[in-house]
Amino acid sequence: MRTACLLPAFFITLHAMNSFYNDFSSWIRTKFPFRVQKISIDAGFSCPNRDGRIGSGGCIYCDNRTFNPAYCDRQKSVSAQLEEGKAFFSRKYPDMKYLAYFQAFTNTYAPLNELMTIYEEALRVEDVVGLVIGTRPDCISDALLDRLAELNKRTFVLIEYGIESVNNQTLTRINRGHDFACCREAVEKTHARGILCGGHVILGLPGEDAAESIRQAPIISSLPLDILKIHQMQIIRGTQLAFEYLRQPFHVYSVEEYIRLVAAYLSRLRPTLVLERFVSQSPADLLIAPKWGLKNYEFTNLLHRYLKEKNIRQGAMLKN
Repeated sequence: MRTACLLPAFFITLHAMNSFYNDFSSWIRTKFPFRVQKISIDAGFSCPNRDGRIGSGGCIYCDNRTFNPAYCDRQKSVSAQLEEGKAFFSRKYPDMKYLAYFQAFTNTYAPLNELMTIYEEALRVEDVVGLVIGTRPDCISDALLDRLAELNKRTFVLIEYGIESVNNQTLTRINRGHDFACCREAVEKTHARGILCGGHVILGLPGEDAAESIRQAPIISSLPLDILKIHQMQIIRGTQLAFEYLRQPFHVYSVEEYIRLVAAYLSRLRPTLVLERFVSQSPADLLIAPKWGLKNYEFTNLLHRYLKEKNIRQGAMLKN
C-alpha cells in the first residue's frame, strides 16, 4: 500500500513557548482552536526556469525529491492525496484538522481558473481548513492575488515565496530567473491584500559567506513577511551544484558554524517575524554534504541551547 504524501509540518523546539525567538508552533496555535497538520501535495506543476519559459534546468541546487517524498504521486488527484494523508494522521490524532500544502515546484504556475479549481478541490475535502501555497515571486499575478484575497475571507491562506537571497549576483548564479526586486514586489502585494505571507531563504549559497548572510538579515526583516523559513545550503546528488562541488569542492558549514550563523542571523530579525524552521533534512542517499547526522528537532534543540548560553534573542542586534 502506498503511503500518504506527507512532510513534517512543524519542527519541535525545547519549549512550546520560548523567549529566544518567535516560533511557528506557538504562533499556529493562536490561529486555530485545534491541532493542525500540513499534508504535502504534488499537484503536477512545473517551474518557468525548468520548462524553458525563462530558463532550463531549474535552480542549480534543487531536486524536489529532497522535500517532496517519493511516495507523493502527481498522477493521483489532489483530493486523493489529501485523503491518504488524513488516513495516516487520523490513526494517532483522530481530531486533527489539515492544511493542504501545495509544495512541489511552483504552485501558482498555471492559468488562473485551473489554479482556483485545484485549490477549491482541496478545500472541499473534509477537515481541510486552509491552504499553504509554495511558489516563486515571478509567478504571481494581481488577478490571482485578488482571487486568493477573496478566498482568504472564508479560510486560512498562506503564500510562501522562495526568496533564497537578496543578492542579485547570487540569484543569477543559482539560476533563479528573477531578481530581489521581484521578491519585494510580490511580498508587498500579498501583504497589501491581507494574505499571510511566508518567505524562504538559504544560508551558505555559492559565493555567500557568513558575513554576507548576516548583511542580508535586516533586509529580509524589512519585508512585510509574516513567516520565515531558513535552511542550510545542501549539496544534492545529481544537481548542477553537485557536479560543481564534486569537480572542485567548496566550503559547506559544519553544524557548529551554522548554529553560530543562525544565531547571528535571527538576532537581526524583527521580533514579530515568525520563524518556522532553521534546517532541512534531505534523504541520506541524495545528500552529498553537509552530513551532520542530526534530525531537525535535534538541531533545533542544539540551537536553543546555544541561544540560551549566549543570551541571544531575536531582534537583539537589529538597528532601528
